[in-house]
Amino acid sequence: MRLHLPREFCELPHAPFPPGTPPYPTRDQFIAYLDGYARAFAVEPLLGARVRAAAYDAGIGFWRVTVEVSCAAAGKDSMTTTATEFMSRWLVVATGENAEPVWPDGVEGMDVYRGTVMHTSTYKRGDEFTGKKVLVVGCGNSGMEVSLDLCDNGAKASMVVRDKLHVLPRDILGISTFGLSVFLLKWLPMKWVDALFLFFSRLILGDTEKYGLQRPKIGPLQIKKSTGKTPVLDIGALRKIGDGDIKVVPAINRFTESGVEFADGRKEDFDAVILATGYKSNVPSWLKVRTYANVHVQSYLLASCILS
Repeated sequence: MRLHLPREFCELPHAPFPPGTPPYPTRDQFIAYLDGYARAFAVEPLLGARVRAAAYDAGIGFWRVTVEVSCAAAGKDSMTTTATEFMSRWLVVATGENAEPVWPDGVEGMDVYRGTVMHTSTYKRGDEFTGKKVLVVGCGNSGMEVSLDLCDNGAKASMVVRDKLHVLPRDILGISTFGLSVFLLKWLPMKWVDALFLFFSRLILGDTEKYGLQRPKIGPLQIKKSTGKTPVLDIGALRKIGDGDIKVVPAINRFTESGVEFADGRKEDFDAVILATGYKSNVPSWLKVRTYANVHVQSYLLASCILS
C-alpha cells in the first residue's frame, strides 16, 4: 500500500519527507512521517474521539466543541464514552471528503445474500480472499485498486461498472499526472489540459472502451470541478482487465442467496461482495453554522469541507 499522490503534495507544513523517501511513500513510511511530525511539533492527537457538535458562541467569542471520548481509548477498562467540551478561539476543520462510508440504497436482496458483504473502508488484505470469487461494486480509484490487490493475491475479481469514467495513467513522461495537472493549469485553460491528458492516456493506456470502460464526453478535470468525481489514476488494474484477470460486469439488479443477478439478467455466484461505493463528509451533521457580523470563518469552513 502506497500513497496515491506524490509525496510533495502530501507533506505537512514545515516538515518535508526525510531524504531518500520514494516518490510514492509506503504506508509504513507515511505513518513514520506522521509520528515524527507529531513528536517534532508536540502535536497530541486525541484518539478514540468523535465530534458531536461544534458551534460558535458569539457572547464569549469562542467555539464550543462537544466531543465524545471512548474510555478504552483513554486507557480505561470501560467501553463507555464521556462527553468533553473544548473552547477555542479558532476552529480548523480538516476532515476531508472521506469520512462516512456510503452504502448503496435500494438494492434488492442484500439481506438474503449468504456471503460476505463489506465496504472498502474495512478492507485490509487481499490474501484473505485467495481462491475466492469476489465482486467489487464500483470502479473508482478504490474499486480499481481493490480489484488489482485481489487479483494479485489469487482471487477471481469481477468489477461492477455502471457509469462512464476517465482512467488516466498515474505518470506521464515520468511526471505524476496530478503534479502535471497542477502545473499546466497555471498556464493553460482547463479544456486544453483535459485534451492533453486524454491524448496521453490513449497513447499510454490505449482505448479503454474496448474493456467496457466508456469515457464521459467532458474531460476529467472539468468533471472533477463540476461534480467532485475524481478520475481514476491507473496503477496496473487496466492491464489486468485487458488480460481478463479482472472481469468487468454490469450493474446489479438484485442479490441472490449465493450471488447476484446483473442488469442484463445473468446470474453469478460470489463468495464475497466488496462495496467500493465511496464516502461522504459528516461535517454538516455536527458543524452548526450561524451568521454573525464579527465572525467570518464558519461559512468558509463549511464550504471548504463540502467543495474540497
